[in-house]
Amino acid sequence: MKKQDHVAPTSLGLAGGVAARAARRQPNEGGHAAMDAAPSIDGGPKGAPPSNTAPYNSNSGHGVFFKALRWGVDSLYLSYPGELFQDADNRLKALKALAQSPDPSEVAKAQLALGKHVFEVKEKGSSLFPYIIEDGAFRIQLSRAGRKAPMAYVKVSAKFLAHVGPVEAEKQLYELLSQLGEVKEAANVSRIDLFVDFQSSADMESWDRHAWVTRATSINAYAVSGKFSGWSIGLGGVLSARLYNKLLEIVVSGKDWILPLWQQASWDGQGVVWRLEFEFKREVLTQKGLSKLYEVMNALNGLWSYATTEWLRLTLPNPADQTRCRWPIHPLWCLLAAVDWDGNGGPLAKRFTPTRSPHNKRLFQMACSTIMAFMAKHGYNAKQLYEAHQDLLAQLIEHLDAEAYKLGLPFDDYIAEKLALKRRQYNTGVNDPDQERRAQESEVAAEARAYRKESNG
Repeated sequence: MKKQDHVAPTSLGLAGGVAARAARRQPNEGGHAAMDAAPSIDGGPKGAPPSNTAPYNSNSGHGVFFKALRWGVDSLYLSYPGELFQDADNRLKALKALAQSPDPSEVAKAQLALGKHVFEVKEKGSSLFPYIIEDGAFRIQLSRAGRKAPMAYVKVSAKFLAHVGPVEAEKQLYELLSQLGEVKEAANVSRIDLFVDFQSSADMESWDRHAWVTRATSINAYAVSGKFSGWSIGLGGVLSARLYNKLLEIVVSGKDWILPLWQQASWDGQGVVWRLEFEFKREVLTQKGLSKLYEVMNALNGLWSYATTEWLRLTLPNPADQTRCRWPIHPLWCLLAAVDWDGNGGPLAKRFTPTRSPHNKRLFQMACSTIMAFMAKHGYNAKQLYEAHQDLLAQLIEHLDAEAYKLGLPFDDYIAEKLALKRRQYNTGVNDPDQERRAQESEVAAEARAYRKESNG
């Protein structure tokens, strides 16, 4: 194990002298975890912590304003012991073959409808998980029936977590997987990322790497277009941290759905929002005696305390003292470490759709860029937008008609094919309405054949 990967096998909350005070609920008869948002293992600093929304003044006279907007689980990866049903295996195999077809009309049918979800079936998998299905809520990797690998390995999307939270997200996921196979145990956590979004008067570039006291070996600072963007500590290890300008990251990722949630937490839409995020991989969790999701959810305070008091600390370096563990803690870090994971981490998004279609704003930006380029190329002036739009549409239809002719397709069939591929990509509709009926008929026929075979001895 690399030095930066080392995690001391101490119990959670040891630094704070804490004890488990949450009663953990066990799996129910079906092996599915019955989870509550119960109190966590308390690993916070001793004494009464400062308020998450109040300014903090350290004893050294360094004052810093701090306001936590949201905190919670940003990334969640789960695995499920179990076995895929044979009929589900056959169905997925056939859908994967459609995804690999050279015929776009066949590729468009590579979809799996489960409940309210219309999953895209990917054309490729891996040695352990040959089947991959995905929509805006889940990316699910599935193993073949009879294999020793977990039945499913799943990434839950951050947007879905921001809508229902980890417990409800896992409940819905379990119901979907139960349609595909026998889930034999409650969900295991392969990775969980905990975050705090906050505003602060602290200058995140005012310290150098020596201020970070950590068990990790890699410490890096980043900038985007000459503007400081944040820190990363221990990337690639089993435990890592990032402190970064979340607004700058949103410009790249396009995850602007989080902005209204900050506004509900009294963000004025102007100030910079920073995020502190810790990534815990399975190796860390199992060292702490945590495996199942309900166990991890009951231990969030302890995990946060371990990460911010034992594994990583931001300090005020004292050149006169060579013993770094005695350096005083930066007041900002005191506030971040004191965030209470037993409490409400902020508002949840009221709306969510499992589709992956781009926001209208993005589509309008693309359309605007196209029409402006067309107008500039063909010499239209600013008052000729409507005329340019009509000309562009006419030429576009001519182009599409020529493409359809090259492929030997009627124009309407060509457009329908293109549209179906987008529906598959965006999870916005089922392109083969008879898919479910045929799947059920095939399953009934297979059961009848098996019955006849058994009856004939």
